[in-house]
Amino acid sequence: MGYKMNRAGSLVRQPENYDAFIPKPLPPDPPLKLDEEINLLLSEASLSLGKLTGLTSIVSEPNLFIYIFVRKEALLSSQIEGTQCSLEDVLSPKLDSPERKDDIEEVTNYVLAMNKGLAGLKELPVCTRLIKQIHSVLMEGVRGQNKTPGEFRKSQNWIGPPGCTLTNSTFVPPPPHLVEECIGKLENYIHEEDLTPPLIKAAFVHAQFETIHPFLDGNGRLGRLLITFLLCYWNILDQPLLYLSYYFKRHKSEYYAKLMDTRIKGDWESWIKFFLRAVKESADISNSTALSIFKLHQIDKEKVFSNKPTNFTVEVFNEFCKNPIQTSSYLLKSLSTSTKPKIQRSLNHLEELNIVKEVTGKQRNKKYVYDSYLKLLL
Repeated sequence: MGYKMNRAGSLVRQPENYDAFIPKPLPPDPPLKLDEEINLLLSEASLSLGKLTGLTSIVSEPNLFIYIFVRKEALLSSQIEGTQCSLEDVLSPKLDSPERKDDIEEVTNYVLAMNKGLAGLKELPVCTRLIKQIHSVLMEGVRGQNKTPGEFRKSQNWIGPPGCTLTNSTFVPPPPHLVEECIGKLENYIHEEDLTPPLIKAAFVHAQFETIHPFLDGNGRLGRLLITFLLCYWNILDQPLLYLSYYFKRHKSEYYAKLMDTRIKGDWESWIKFFLRAVKESADISNSTALSIFKLHQIDKEKVFSNKPTNFTVEVFNEFCKNPIQTSSYLLKSLSTSTKPKIQRSLNHLEELNIVKEVTGKQRNKKYVYDSYLKLLL
């Protein structure tokens, strides 16, 4: 593998005659060099995150953005691992693509895991118990479900190109008998009170978690979920409005390379710079997108109200603000006090206002899309 020992850890020969990487506990020693570039990036990233956090006090219904942004983060994080479905697949109230059923279920599980983790933080800190619970949700009923969901691995895993073996892999994480110990030290670091800025600490934790690779499957997705949990747990984010996976996916090769450089070279500085750029750009995009969505909803809401709507038309429009893809049958479930004819009249009214459009061309099982809203999300 070309590396033996540095401040991130060392390769140790195992009894089975392979080398596994044993990470040193965090924080790095020697300490991170806080040069001018890191300090500037940290300041910019913190400012962008502050604007994003303040967004929830500006817009009237931040839960609309949270619903969508959690799903976008789920999709992008899953796409990093090779999932092929689209945002339209994920938002569609009816599964129209059975060939992508597994991919869609993986994204759905990510959303469930995110919600469970955030709810769990009200009772538990970020800890081993919570991490295992989240992994169990993440892997339930999808590819990898046979790889002991919710349990740390009992066998050696490795990272590398498809078809590689333990001996010619790119990276071999610590052997299974050391996983509990490594995660225990990482948990201690998470709760250790020090002067490390939270964004830098989150970057350390994510990289260390990926290095330990404690599960047989789902480590990448869970490691990215962990970032959100930490930022919310430390009150850096008040809602999960940040989708870092957008940046990680766009710079996928660099993302993996920077993580590897922490192991091969002990180069924490380059990883921290990459991570802070990801936070800044992602926060700026989230902020811009949320404000654009808010303005669009306000304009179209005025259009609805200025055309003598029924109460049901307003309710149907609000459902499109929650999810830009709807069907009459799905709306009937969401608006249990309504009837199908009333919902259909409301859909026709919104079509006449050019707010939504029917996209199937069918007489039955019609699908309606709030297209201008969906385009802001893609």
